[in-house]
Amino acid sequence: MHKTYVTKLNDIDRSWWVVDAAEQPIGRLAAVVARVLQGKHKPTYTPHMDMGDHVIIINAEKAVFTGAKLSESVYWHTMYPQGLRETTRGKLMATKPERMMEQVISGMLPKNKLRAPRMKRVKIYAGDTHTHAAQKPEVLSISK
Repeated sequence: MHKTYVTKLNDIDRSWWVVDAAEQPIGRLAAVVARVLQGKHKPTYTPHMDMGDHVIIINAEKAVFTGAKLSESVYWHTMYPQGLRETTRGKLMATKPERMMEQVISGMLPKNKLRAPRMKRVKIYAGDTHTHAAQKPEVLSISK
C-alpha cells in the first residue's frame, strides 16, 4: 500500500530568486513569478498551502508591454463619492513601475486568501539594485 505525501509546515523551504525584468514582456514575467510565488515549481506543491518562494524583481521600469497595451486605461476608486480615477498603463509605468508590476502579478495569482501573503513575498525595484544581497538570491531566468 502506498502512502500519499502531504506537506507539513515544517517541510516548507523558501528560497530567494532574483529576476531581471529588463526587455521582458511584462505578462510573461508575471506568469513565471506567480508560479514561483505559489510554489508550483516544487515537486511538493500542495494547492491549499502557501509554500512559494521569495522573488526580487529588478529593472521594473525596463519591462515592456506588447501591442497597444500601453495606451489602455487602468481604473481604481478612491472610495470617496465620485472617486473613480483613470490613467493609462503607459503613464503608470512611467511614474510608478513598481505599482504596475505589482498589479499585473497580483492579477496572475488565484483570487483567494493566499493571495495577500504571496504578494508580500514579492520585492519590486525600478532600478538594478536591491537590498536583499544577504539572502543570496539565485537568478531566475525568463525565456522570451
